[in-house]
Amino acid sequence: MKRLLSLENLTLLSIVLAILTGLYLPELSQKLKPLGDVFLRLLKMIIVPLVFVSVFGAILGLESISRFKKLGVRTFLYYLTTTAMAVTTGLLLVLIFQPGKGENPRPLSPHEVPEPISLGQVIMGIIPENPIKALAEGKVLQVIFFAILLGLAFLTVERFKQELVKNITDGFSDALVRLTRWVVLLTPVGVFALVSYLVARFGIDIILSLWEYVLVVVLGLLIHALVNLPLVALLFGRYNPYRYMLDVREALLIAFSTASSAATLPVSMELARTKGKVRKEVAGFVLPLGATINMDGTALYEAVAAVFIANVYGIELTPEKLITIFLTVTLASIGAAAIPGAGLVLLALVLSSAGIPLEGIGLIVAVDRFLDMLRTAVNVWGDLNGARILNKLLK
Repeated sequence: MKRLLSLENLTLLSIVLAILTGLYLPELSQKLKPLGDVFLRLLKMIIVPLVFVSVFGAILGLESISRFKKLGVRTFLYYLTTTAMAVTTGLLLVLIFQPGKGENPRPLSPHEVPEPISLGQVIMGIIPENPIKALAEGKVLQVIFFAILLGLAFLTVERFKQELVKNITDGFSDALVRLTRWVVLLTPVGVFALVSYLVARFGIDIILSLWEYVLVVVLGLLIHALVNLPLVALLFGRYNPYRYMLDVREALLIAFSTASSAATLPVSMELARTKGKVRKEVAGFVLPLGATINMDGTALYEAVAAVFIANVYGIELTPEKLITIFLTVTLASIGAAAIPGAGLVLLALVLSSAGIPLEGIGLIVAVDRFLDMLRTAVNVWGDLNGARILNKLLK
């Protein structure tokens, strides 16, 4: 009975009940939304301190800059490789099925179109002008950048000073992990409130109206999650990826329901260490970094969305434009914020680079939240695989 009422099973049951409640009791679902907001706030409350402490502590745990070079280079190489695989999968599928051919775009209101950002802005956004401000505003990528530099600087000071700071950092890390476990106990309630509200607000009709586009994105995400990533895991990690997926399913369910890699990070780090047997310093470096720069699902979605919008507007995509989309999506996804809806803003950058009308983004706004939930689960699945593979390679 205790196994039947496990947190993972209760979370899965809450998603099913949330869909039914959203469809048949929409007014109740609207009233329950504050419960979901509280759950999200509690998770987000932990994110910035956990990221800083984990990355900073992980750098100190490596004990030397040479060991950092081994872990850092391999981590970036893994994330770039899987992102490129995701984009390639998405482009192949969208070019085969060609969703959007012959459609007519609907009129758009100005607020539906996110303002485009340049690739230079994405890159400059990594470096904080004020680290304290970055911590206060929750700019995760800037926090990671500062934590890495500060950690590397500490690796060059006297050994006894390193040990003192390391012990303090470990204490904060353990306390944050304990706090995370308390928050995670609320997962079934929070997930129920969030999912039922989304179903009540948007229903399922809007998804059916864009079924070709949705089908291609979902198919691509499934191929990447069940074929591409497991293949990398088998080749380099030497473990059963499908068994591992079952072990870490709680993190994937939270990622799906919250549509936030950052909100899922505390749970991912806990499961990687307990279920995946990933060493603390590896999990503390790879997972926070992955939650910010590893956006496999988002990259695949952006590639499909760009071609879909081009098809709707009758724009022929030359090989040069397809290469531009590939490169821009791969690089832009690295700067994607680990929060719900960030993919739409970055899609504006991809469309601009390929000469596709920005207002086309409004065509997919209605179904973006549902697809955001799916692609976030894929993002987190890629992070968890990366932690275990790198843990194996660095033994």
